[in-house]
Formats: sequence, C-alpha cells, structure tokens
Amino acid sequence: MLFPHTYAWCGSRMHAALTRHGYTQHHLCIFLLTFSSYALFNATRKTLSCVKVSFLSEWTRMPINDSTETLSPPEIWSAHSLFPDEEKASLFLGALDTIFLFTYAMGSYISGFLSDRFNLRLVLSVGMWLSALVAFVFGSVTEWLGFYNMPFYAFLWALNGFVQSTGWPCTVAIMGNWFGNKSRGFIFGVWSSCGCIGNILGALLVSTVISYGYEYTFLVMASLLFSGGIVVFFGMAVSPAEVGLSLASIEEEETSCREASVTWSKASESLPVVDKANQRTYGTPPDDGPREGSSIRTDKPALGFFKIVCLPGVAVYALAYACLKLVNYAFFFWLPYYLAYEFSWTQVDASRMSIWYDFGGIIGGAMAGLISDRLGKRAPVIALMLLLAVATLACYLNPFSNRVWNGFLLGVTGFFVSGTANLISSAVPADLGQQGTIQGNREALGTVTGIVDGTGSLGASVGQFLVAVIYSRFGWEWVFVFFIVMIFLTLIILLPLVVREIKNIFVNQQVGCLSTT
Repeated sequence: MLFPHTYAWCGSRMHAALTRHGYTQHHLCIFLLTFSSYALFNATRKTLSCVKVSFLSEWTRMPINDSTETLSPPEIWSAHSLFPDEEKASLFLGALDTIFLFTYAMGSYISGFLSDRFNLRLVLSVGMWLSALVAFVFGSVTEWLGFYNMPFYAFLWALNGFVQSTGWPCTVAIMGNWFGNKSRGFIFGVWSSCGCIGNILGALLVSTVISYGYEYTFLVMASLLFSGGIVVFFGMAVSPAEVGLSLASIEEEETSCREASVTWSKASESLPVVDKANQRTYGTPPDDGPREGSSIRTDKPALGFFKIVCLPGVAVYALAYACLKLVNYAFFFWLPYYLAYEFSWTQVDASRMSIWYDFGGIIGGAMAGLISDRLGKRAPVIALMLLLAVATLACYLNPFSNRVWNGFLLGVTGFFVSGTANLISSAVPADLGQQGTIQGNREALGTVTGIVDGTGSLGASVGQFLVAVIYSRFGWEWVFVFFIVMIFLTLIILLPLVVREIKNIFVNQQVGCLSTT
C-alpha cells in the first residue's frame, strides 16, 4: 500500500468522525470498499492515458533489420505499424477515448437501471472482473502476440467502456443506501475523490512499471482490479439491512437534533434533500422489509426511465454535467500527453506531474460538499467554483515550463474543475434520487446516477475527439479556449437553478428572522 501511515491516519480520523455521527464500523467498511473499488476502476482506465506516448511510438515506428541495419521489408513494417505518422495515431487515440466514453454513457443508463433491480454486489463485482479481463487483453495480450489491429482495439475499448460503466451507479447507490441526509455533501465530497485517488494510483503505478514495457502496466492494473472484484463479491454488504442495521434509526437521530426553525424552509422550491427543511424521508421502514441486494425499500414499483428524467433537477444537472465532464475528462485522458508534448518532459515525469490535478480535485470535492452542506444548497457553490475555474484555465493560454508553477496551477485547476465534477456526480444524484417527489420509493437512486453520469459521458465522448482535432490543427491554446467555452455553457445551463436557490436562501433567512421574533 502506498503511504501506509497516511492512510492509517486518514482511516482513524474517518472512523472517529463516523462514530460521532452515529455510524458504525460497517459504515466505515462500506465507505472504504466502495471507495477502493471505484478507485481501481479509474486507475485501470487511467493506464491508457499515461502510456499514449508508448502507443504512438509502437504504432508508428519502422523496425530495423539487425543484420543489415536497414529498414525491414515494407510488408513487415505494414504489418507492425498501424499509422504512417503520429498525427494520425493521435487521432485514433482520441477516437478510442470517444468510443470508450460513448459506450460508457450507454452502459451507465443500463447499469443504473440494473443497479435498482438486481443485486448491487453482483453487478459491481462482475463489472470489475470483465473490465480487468478486457484491459489485460487490450494492453498485454495484443503486445505479447504482436497483434496490432485497429478494429480489434476499438472493439475492446468499446467493451471496456460498457463494463466500466457498472462502477459509478452501483457504488453511489450503495453509498446512498448506507449514508442518509446528514452531512451528505461532505461525506460524498470526500468519497467522490475515489476517482482522483484512482488517477493518482494509476499514474504512480504506470510511472513505476513503464520501464518494463507498457504491456506490464496493463497487467498490473488488471490484476489489481480483478482482485478487488473478488473482495467486493465476498465482502460487500449493499444495505444496512444485510447486517441487521436500520437506516431509519440513524435518520431519526439526525432529525431530532435539527433546529426547529429550519422547518420553515420551502423544500419544494429547491433540491429537497439538500434543503435543511426536508427532514422526511427515505429512512422510513417499509412494510414488507428490504429486498435482497437492495437498500430499505417500499413495495412501490420502480419508476420508469422517462419519469425519472422528468424529476426536478435531473435533466438540468445531467446536461450541465455533460459540458463539465467534457473538460474534466479531457484533463484525465490528455493531461500526461499534453505535458510531455508541450514541455518535452519524459513520460514518467508527465504522469507524475499530472497527479497534482487529482490532488486538487480531492480537496475541491470535499470543500464543495462541506460548504454546500452548511449553506443548504448545491447550485450556488457549484456556480462560484466554475467561475473561478475559468480564471485558472485562462492561465494555460500562455503556459510556463516551470514545474513548480505547473504543479500549483494543476492543483488549483483540479480544485475548481475536478472538485465541482465530483460533487455533481455523487452528492447531487443522491439528492435527486431521494427527493420528496418520490418519497418512499428508493428505486430511483441508481437510475438517477446513471442518467447524470451517462449524459456526462456522452458529452465527454464527443469532447475527446474534438480535443484531438483542435490541438492537431490549431494548437493547445485553442483547446483551452474550448474548455473555457464549455465551462460558460455549464454555467448557463445551471443559471435558472442558481438564481432560484439564491432566492430561497434569502427567503429562508427572512423567515428565520421572523420566527425568532
């Protein structure tokens, strides 16, 4: 384990915090299991972005005949190299990213549907095993066999996107089953850093193993992901009911500690679960008891896909996340390559420097969740962070090669861009999937998460190919102009919700003042 003392300290602090809020060691175990499982998903998909330079070299190089020191016959070169130059190879890599995200988006809708109807543990573990197998074949087997084929690469990476899509809806649904309204923004803000931790883990492992060949990086990550799937299958309890606990008791304890004045809030005008006034709800025990592999549920039928899309806030956040995830995943897929290309750094140095973006995302997600919990609203916090993100992205229009400056700027950019994306993809779907309009029906959480994450992935899938086209024709400066435009588009989509929630804040303050008098 990397940095064991740091992880031990963080684990003890998290355990103490959960205990103070009425949670048990089971909650801590679920937090760590879901966190680790999605971190391994992300670390596996991070591998390709960290070895793009190696793929470009492998797909475009012309083998040398050892006996004569001349180029091998054209038929041997044609069989080994896929592309005549790096520009075409980089466009194919961009197309692979697009294919991955498109099938990931389609899979997210399906996985969200499945996670609300089948055993979450089974869906998650099978997804981890299949993703590990596909990554192993894509990066290791093809290299060992010397089999280089574009349709085969595209098929494998499309399949990888589909099976990887099981990760986020299942883990968010499990977290939603275990953790209620109380401090949800902060808990999910910290938990959602699992993606950033996965990126860091992937980058560190790749930089350590890449000297042996890129095929071994895929072997290591696939082995870890497969092993994680075994742990999840035999060790995951997807709801408190499976271990004899009741989420209702925790929610009742929280409700009794609330101040009476917040009951004046108009929850129906905003995100109901985020509103401190909305103290209902989903913790109410069902009449028929929990179903296997699910959380505490009622006997109400599962909501249809289109009914869930029409829930307040779902479509707005899904469209906004499509624009924001485009920018966030552009950093995810292209940052190591950008740093190596722009500053002529080695692949190892570029991978390690890209970690600072993820560190910023970890802190940003936790801070955004904590502040939005205290405020009782998500949208105003998200809007402010996106406005500040524009300023940091503008700094890339005139980049500096200084590593200290680059590390600092990457951290700040990750704080505002990745941190905001973490909040929208975790705490917000949990809010939307358990709001008052579906009170007593817990069948929507996984589907809402799949809709938000899947729509975000659709936007990101288009964006990755556009990034490759823009930088190859106009340069990296215009790529960052494109990012700024997408951030502004995210703000425009969220603007009505931001205005409404700000008005609600002032209304609640006025009502609170009247209640004290």
